[in-house]
Amino acid sequence: MTRRLAQVARKVGVSEATVSRVLNNKPGVSDTTRQAVLSALDVLGYERPTQLRGERARLVGLVLPELQNPIFPAFAEVVGGALAQQGLTPVLCTQTKGGVSEADYVELLLEQQVSGVVFAGGLYAQADAPHDHYKVLADRKIPVVLINASIGHLGFPCVSCDDAVAVDQAWRHLASLGHERIGLVLGPSDHMPSQRKLAAARKIAEDLGGDLPDERIVRAMFSLEGGQAATARLLDQGVTGVICASDPLALGAVRAARRRGLSVPDDVSVVGYDDSAFMNCTEPPLTTVRQPIEAMGRAAVELLSVQIGGRAVPSDELLFEPELVVRGSTAQAPRNRVH
Repeated sequence: MTRRLAQVARKVGVSEATVSRVLNNKPGVSDTTRQAVLSALDVLGYERPTQLRGERARLVGLVLPELQNPIFPAFAEVVGGALAQQGLTPVLCTQTKGGVSEADYVELLLEQQVSGVVFAGGLYAQADAPHDHYKVLADRKIPVVLINASIGHLGFPCVSCDDAVAVDQAWRHLASLGHERIGLVLGPSDHMPSQRKLAAARKIAEDLGGDLPDERIVRAMFSLEGGQAATARLLDQGVTGVICASDPLALGAVRAARRRGLSVPDDVSVVGYDDSAFMNCTEPPLTTVRQPIEAMGRAAVELLSVQIGGRAVPSDELLFEPELVVRGSTAQAPRNRVH
């Protein structure tokens, strides 16, 4: 400790007593000297005292459920870049199966005295998941922004892609191609974005004079394998069009069709959701509904920055318009398909 004090004091050109005052967060030191001491600690490779870490880089937690779905690295890139422009540094927290939980990450971030937290695709979207850690953040008045639909009553500002518009676009596209037997592959039943997509699908089916029986609604975990298993069940129902709640689910749907010896899009049309990286490079290139990631990520950071600055923001949900991107995985409904 004495050696560290001496090294830092020499580097900055101040007394060891001054360095000690900074490290112990005591008054009587100018802001300029305080910053110089903290910078010297960083340059010399010493770890800052816990109570000064948050001060160093104005840290912001960025909590994601996974990195396998390309939509989450895409959000991380946009949010991270926008935070840097605001002088904030993202701390990426990714959950792994059987690893650190979202609640554990919140505890770690609070220990680091973060300035705020951005969540994308977290437990806030699942009605039956534990939500106590969100209450902890609210009680501590930590600025928080959620990306994509959350359960009610959390009280945090939220930036979402409009799930209802997304399904409306996808359904109308398939209907315009002559598809009448359309199925849905959604997330778990307590997943808010999936609930919104289902409500929209029921409405559009009714508006177009068709129907959406329960057997054409299948739940899945958000993975390629989940999409494949769910779509296999839909194919048993004779569907010719499949609308999926994510791009990995849609890639699983394509695989399920191929395993049956069916062609995409000649026998079965598939629509994804997100337009994440490389979906234009798949075979066939995936028709999907694009989330406006850039606009949503920047809006989330703006909402967070305003809160960090001490100003209130409305806890309303900002809804962003998605865009249907038509590629090669959708085509005219097959005329002679056996139902």
